[in-house]
Amino acid sequence: MTRSRTRTPNTRLDPTLPEGVQPSETGLLGPLEVKAIADALGIRPTKVLGQNFVHDAGTVRRIVRAGGVEAGDEVIEVGPGLGSLTLAILETGARVRAVEIDPPLARALPQTVGARMPEAADRFHVVNADATKINGVADFGVDWPPPTKLVANLPYNVAVPVLLAMLERFPTLTDVLVMVQSEVADRLAAGPGSRTYGVPSVKVAWYGQAERAGTIGRSVFWPVPNVDSALVRLRCDGEPRGDEDLRQATFEVCDVAFGQRRKTLRAALKTWAGSPAAAEALLDVAGVESTARGEALGIEEFVRLGRAVLELRACGVLAARVDPRTGKSVGSSPIDQAASTAALGADNGAESALAQQQDSADA
Repeated sequence: MTRSRTRTPNTRLDPTLPEGVQPSETGLLGPLEVKAIADALGIRPTKVLGQNFVHDAGTVRRIVRAGGVEAGDEVIEVGPGLGSLTLAILETGARVRAVEIDPPLARALPQTVGARMPEAADRFHVVNADATKINGVADFGVDWPPPTKLVANLPYNVAVPVLLAMLERFPTLTDVLVMVQSEVADRLAAGPGSRTYGVPSVKVAWYGQAERAGTIGRSVFWPVPNVDSALVRLRCDGEPRGDEDLRQATFEVCDVAFGQRRKTLRAALKTWAGSPAAAEALLDVAGVESTARGEALGIEEFVRLGRAVLELRACGVLAARVDPRTGKSVGSSPIDQAASTAALGADNGAESALAQQQDSADA
């Protein structure tokens, strides 16, 4: 059922607005209202939190349409700010879980929703938290069905880690639509061989296919940002690529490969793997050319490398290195050369020597 966008003017004053400032007829926030609410709350947008508030009703409705939000959807929003996009999502009849790191904003949001869209108040819940530290649906404290859509104007200074955290911790997500800095959008949607292809491209591709979904002008923000903005759409409707162990191993080898992106994989991985022999074994098991570079590999090749990491760690060719502060594996550590030789096979010695010579040329 299509919901009407024409609303009866709400004659009640929004408690977050100064006296005399009336809510708009649409229920959404315009430029004057955004600034008035910010003034009433004593909010000054800060670069530390990446705050740029959208004040154009057409823009937030466009974002909601691009995200495919419909009545009955379960949506997560990160960084709702003053509530511009929140209200547009609620307008569709969807239910919204929001994560806001700024305490005054988190406290004011329920008042804004209650005053401007009282019929939607029971479909909105916000938690005051760092989105990168949210562990899952239990952290919201509401007994709602799991979320299937993420729609957000992400804080530009932490857009990639926030997006990856949400994708990791909410496996029920099937559709994602986020607004980010234009350069970040290029990186998220880039393919192998592209100048902008890198770690964010690979890690997001683990979850699904990312694509640019449009650009957003600077004039719809307050304050006006110094960078261009773009929408990125991600569909996560396929089968999971693997379990958590495989994801971590894949991301780990991706980080190492792009740490020295202009080097061949053999040269880039040898120190991390513990020896040229171990790096050569990893690439061989994964079926990846040792002379290839990380920037040329797609997500499927990186997943094969991740599987090879797990396989070789299981047989002792690669050893997990544990961070003593966290107790978590943070990479591979040097291994006993005798064990490596035995695991790789006696005839691998000559190949390892050749690999060392080639590494010198690659470095």
